[in-house]
Amino acid sequence: MRPLYLAGGLLFAALGAVGAVLPLLPTVPFLLLAAFCFARSNPEWEKRILDHPTWGPQILDWRERRAISRRAKVTAIATLVAGVAFTWATIGFPWVWFSVGALVLIGGWIATRKE
Repeated sequence: MRPLYLAGGLLFAALGAVGAVLPLLPTVPFLLLAAFCFARSNPEWEKRILDHPTWGPQILDWRERRAISRRAKVTAIATLVAGVAFTWATIGFPWVWFSVGALVLIGGWIATRKE
C-alpha cells in the first residue's frame, strides 16, 4: 500500500501546485490529500507540506479544528463567484447554472465551516 499512497501523494501535490497558479483549481484540498497520503508513505514529505509558510497553517487548522480562515473563505467564495461570471460571459445559459450550483453547494459548505 505504501507505493500507492506515495503515488497518490505525488499526484495530489502536483494538482495542488497547479492549483496555486490557476485561479479555478483549488490548492489546499489537494494538499490536504497529499499530506494524508504522505503521512502513510513518506512522513518527511508530509512534514515539508505542514512546514510550508503559506499552506501549512491552513492544513493544520483543518486537521486540528476542521476550520477555514476567514481570508481563505472569502478568497474561495470570490473565486466561485468569478467562475459564475466567467461561465455566464463565455458560454451563457443554461451552462451558467452548473457554476451557480457549485457556488451554492461548495460556497455554502465553505461559509459554514468554523474560522
